[in-house]
Amino acid sequence: MNNRNFVSKKVQSIPPYVFSDFQRKKKELQALGVDVIDLGIGAPDLPTPDFIYDVLVEEARKSVNHRYSPYNGSIEFREAVAEFYDRHYGVKLDPETEILTLIGSKEGIVHLIQSVINPGEKVIIPDPGYPVYRMGVYLAGGECISLYLNKENGYIPDYTSLTEQDKKDAKLMFLNYPSNPTAATVDLPVFQEAVQFAKENQILLAHDAAYDLVTFGEYKSPSILQVPNAKEYAVEFGSLSKSFNMTGWRIGYVVGNQEVIKALATLKSNMDTSQFIPIQKAAAAALRSDLTIVRKNNLIFEKRMEKLHQALNGIGLLTDKPKGSIFLWVKVPDGYTSSSFVNRLLEETGIIVTPGSAFGNGGEGYIRISLSVKEEKLNEVIRRFKTLVF
Repeated sequence: MNNRNFVSKKVQSIPPYVFSDFQRKKKELQALGVDVIDLGIGAPDLPTPDFIYDVLVEEARKSVNHRYSPYNGSIEFREAVAEFYDRHYGVKLDPETEILTLIGSKEGIVHLIQSVINPGEKVIIPDPGYPVYRMGVYLAGGECISLYLNKENGYIPDYTSLTEQDKKDAKLMFLNYPSNPTAATVDLPVFQEAVQFAKENQILLAHDAAYDLVTFGEYKSPSILQVPNAKEYAVEFGSLSKSFNMTGWRIGYVVGNQEVIKALATLKSNMDTSQFIPIQKAAAAALRSDLTIVRKNNLIFEKRMEKLHQALNGIGLLTDKPKGSIFLWVKVPDGYTSSSFVNRLLEETGIIVTPGSAFGNGGEGYIRISLSVKEEKLNEVIRRFKTLVF
């Protein structure tokens, strides 16, 4: 028997991805006959629009599309991204130098970090924030500086919380609005301040805009590239997963600073050959659409949000009403940690939610609930919540 360990120390030290751990627990409970309702994963349950699917089918029938994609993505998709930014944000982008196709924004975020920092260099990440930022820094051999976000400040950055040494050491900083997990939203002045901070401290700013089109009411999420001269210091990630319900299609993009785009393209050209061309063409059709289907889906998520928001606050589980994303960020009852309340919820009601602590120390005391089940199932969720006594 071979006694040699073939797994690297780096991989051995990686904890299980929090969401994969929940899926394991879900299967175990289902095997015991428990009717589990999963509100843990941030994946829309609505179908991919038919017109997008139709383009995929049509393009997949063409043998010419079964070749390698250009390394930086098909020109059709990159031009569609440029058209979308011009139409939706009033931002001009060069498809050749300022746009790069990604195999989903998660992939792009992890590889961006590797493209920008050297081992030992530091990255400012929001806390609470998407766990992939912290893990991406770890995989690149970097160190994290937590930018703590709090409810009292509306979960927007307070740069005075960073030390002068933090500002000097940091090479890269992440922001994410509408936010995962807090569902916080911002207006353009917040991005103006962020770009100014990046300029003053010579830090690259990466904005994760995965939920940019998932908004409610009259609110419209801005792009960080709407800030004058933002391209000198910023890149922005976009995804079709949430806005067009294309989670499993794995298609996204990064736009902005040419030097950074080129560096990321160089890394990726040695690691992958972009996404399947028919998927890129279908994604281009999505971005070129009039977004009617996006607005229709947002109304569905908004109705779910209103229903659950009212019910949770009515039983003493306090949560603000968000203007975007597919989440509610809920304060746990007194006497509980995030994890202890999540475990009780799972054991007594069969409902899976995500502990706020999974998103960093700043998330302790909260849970994240995804609005990713149909209304009739949401009624059952509310009924089960009401059985809890705390």
